[in-house]
Amino acid sequence: MVGAGETIELVAKHLAGHHCKRMIVANRTRERALSLAQQFGADVIALNEIPDYLAQADIVISSTASPLPIIGKGMVESALKARRHQPMLLVDIAVPRDIEPQVGKLNDAYLYSVDDLQSIVDSNIEQRKVEAIQAEAIVSEESATFMSWMRSLQAVDSIRDYRKQANEAREELLNKSLQALAAGGDPEKLLIELSNKLTNKLIHTPTRALQTAAEQGEPAKLAVIRQSLGLDDLN
Repeated sequence: MVGAGETIELVAKHLAGHHCKRMIVANRTRERALSLAQQFGADVIALNEIPDYLAQADIVISSTASPLPIIGKGMVESALKARRHQPMLLVDIAVPRDIEPQVGKLNDAYLYSVDDLQSIVDSNIEQRKVEAIQAEAIVSEESATFMSWMRSLQAVDSIRDYRKQANEAREELLNKSLQALAAGGDPEKLLIELSNKLTNKLIHTPTRALQTAAEQGEPAKLAVIRQSLGLDDLN
């Protein structure tokens, strides 16, 4: 890390939080660098010692107020040669730049400036917007599926209650018919009577619903009842 200001301190906190094995702080004034290094167990070097240590760095992050570049193309080129061209990541977050732009043209040197990082941030923001829209669509779809399932439970309850009502009516009339048959009643007459009473029982409630909807001037409700009873299929 080149520099010892607030930005580099934030970088050091981030690296320490990700268990960086070794950190080196290079700064113009040793006192400030020592204060920062003690917080994170980092080593301290002067700016003019950077060429001697650069080859040891996998990542270089620089943020100083220097008016001129501190790390040049030749310095990085020598460091890469000493590293046998193992890749090196360099992040220049200083304005003006601490690292010569030509460094980015070297093989195995990956240089990112403030502008590059802003582009990455903008790209990530756009990607998150897209993901947010996709996530919202998924949530809406799943919510609709869940609500449909909840409504189906209500339908299940209604169907169960209607079947129970119909079965109770059937059993009541059937028992009365069986009792009349056991008492010597005419089987054919009892069967006709049973079918008529059962029909009247089953159509009583739907009939009243149709009449009420018509009397109260509710055509939408009337249409739903007709559709439920399959009356539209008769036309």
